[in-house]
Amino acid sequence: MLRRSHDDLYSPVSKIELISTDVFDTLLLRRRKSERSRIVAAEAKFARLLAERGFSVPPDDLVRVRLLAQKSAYRALNMGDGAGEVRLTDIICNQLNILGLPENLVEERLAIELASEKRALSANGALAMLLRRYHAAGLRVVAVSDTGLPADKLTELIDYFHGPGLIDRVYSSADMGASKRHGGLFSAVLEAESVSPLQMLHIGDDERADFYVPEGMGIRAVHLPRNTFRSYASRADGAATEAIRRVRRRLLRGRMDVPVPEDRTSFGKEVFGPIVAEFCLLIWLYARQANAGGDATMLFCARGGVGIREAFERLLRALELPLDMKRESILVSRLVAARSALMTRSPAVLDELGREFRGNSFADVAHAMGEGRYDLPAAWRQPFDPARLFFMLDTSEGQRVLADVRKQNELFARHLDQVAGDTKRIILCDTGLYGSTQRLLAAGFPDHRFETIQFARCNYKGLSEDHFPRVAGLVVEQNLYSPLKVESVILRYWQIIESLFEPAVPSVRRLSEDADGQIVGDSGDIRYGRLDPSLGNPLLAGALQYIDGVTSGATVVADADRAWRRLKRAITNPTQFDLVALGTGPRSVDFGRSDMVQVIGGSERAAIGRKLISVKSQLWREGAIARDFPLLKPALLAALEAVHIVRGVTVRLHR
Repeated sequence: MLRRSHDDLYSPVSKIELISTDVFDTLLLRRRKSERSRIVAAEAKFARLLAERGFSVPPDDLVRVRLLAQKSAYRALNMGDGAGEVRLTDIICNQLNILGLPENLVEERLAIELASEKRALSANGALAMLLRRYHAAGLRVVAVSDTGLPADKLTELIDYFHGPGLIDRVYSSADMGASKRHGGLFSAVLEAESVSPLQMLHIGDDERADFYVPEGMGIRAVHLPRNTFRSYASRADGAATEAIRRVRRRLLRGRMDVPVPEDRTSFGKEVFGPIVAEFCLLIWLYARQANAGGDATMLFCARGGVGIREAFERLLRALELPLDMKRESILVSRLVAARSALMTRSPAVLDELGREFRGNSFADVAHAMGEGRYDLPAAWRQPFDPARLFFMLDTSEGQRVLADVRKQNELFARHLDQVAGDTKRIILCDTGLYGSTQRLLAAGFPDHRFETIQFARCNYKGLSEDHFPRVAGLVVEQNLYSPLKVESVILRYWQIIESLFEPAVPSVRRLSEDADGQIVGDSGDIRYGRLDPSLGNPLLAGALQYIDGVTSGATVVADADRAWRRLKRAITNPTQFDLVALGTGPRSVDFGRSDMVQVIGGSERAAIGRKLISVKSQLWREGAIARDFPLLKPALLAALEAVHIVRGVTVRLHR
């Protein structure tokens, strides 16, 4: 049962030797100002300080980059099981790096943050009075906080409102590299104070971090929930601040558009260049936090990861962004990953094969998963049923297939060791959407810890989302296109992102060992610097041209705003030029097969009725409408957009 008021603290506290209190919303109370409005105000003050130093940076650019840095850091922290903590100094350093500002401004920016906090906080006098009584009774009193601020800054805030002497020591998660919400910070406090859990009493406002976690560790806890009205008022203030900021940004930049592209290369430069550069900034921000412990490796997946890494490395050079993190290319595909999951007989591989080989035979699955062609009996020519796959593999014929799968998987396991070593945190970088490779590798190698960062995350397959906590869509994370979220437009024509990053090499199907003992794949040498992914790919070539000319992350973020609006127009209301620029050529089916599928299939000479019926089955429906119905295009595209709006509203109402 939760203890919820100050009155509970007046009861006898026998055997207690240490009192710990949370800081924010407990010892120091938040006013109605939201974090968002505090950031906006602080960055405006920072912009004025920068101007005095000769740096001209608009406040909105500071805000946007700060929010990007903060969001990415916490995402990387959460994907890492919450190990460690986000430090405000790191967020500010990343912000300064992106904007090309000197890192020696960190302390001055921290001072602005402290001044902002002092205006937004007030003292909890009743709790302070009680803590002084405990102190007078001979008990030691400490402050324990999950925060990005270091302990000396927290001490400054506490002393500002309560005067010196109230708190004997401050424990900050930013300094200790552990948090209350995962229990590590409490363990650190118990060790440092040389007390047992039964000798400690903790007070705080967060139900999980300040009550259930310490209680679960044997620490007595009192929950003092924050004022409900203050919470609602803070949320309303944050929403209003963000709305005003977005309107102001739209007014300042709304009339600006990207230069008119003349060909596919210029389209890649003006439209995809800023979008790809912003994606690479998000990768860098994520990697900086993930590598805080110094034991992470980023593996760029064949094939899409090859193009991503080329863009990423170029952006690091252009903006001189530091990243002391091991980075390698990995010979992996969904087929390679499926073999590993097959060896552990994971249900995940049955889901994937069932979807990929619907309408095919058991023999088709065997030929794809194994190393070659097999002389299989008639039973293997039956329609593929995932539920019977393991049974079929246990037959004498299936054992031959399974032996080849095992051999390939052993080669991949050696390759994984070669590129990742004994790294504890393996970060896969790929295009997206569902994260099949992540799901299958995690099932096949349960002793390894994989996580995946990709351009977008979407459960278009309708399968399990159990692996989603380990998959981050850095740009988009939603299952449906929403006209109100411009970045989600890529879900209307996802193949364009795949074709943008994938070089003109085959997917990895077979692995082998070379004379030096290195594992190589039939996709060719995909190691960084050995392959130019932009050859024959004018969109990527143009995007790389843009990245090579970048001088500030603020420019990237501003250009990306306009580029996304232009891309949305090209996808949802394409002109004939857009059809050519984005491309409507065939895409590989993959998964060990050489089949191709058309982005826009059917014949332009087909009857109107047949064309209308076929629109629903096209990979890019808007492109099919623009190609086949030039006169009806405005009405048909408007109707299609209306359908998406209604569907989006319906989904929100049913959540």
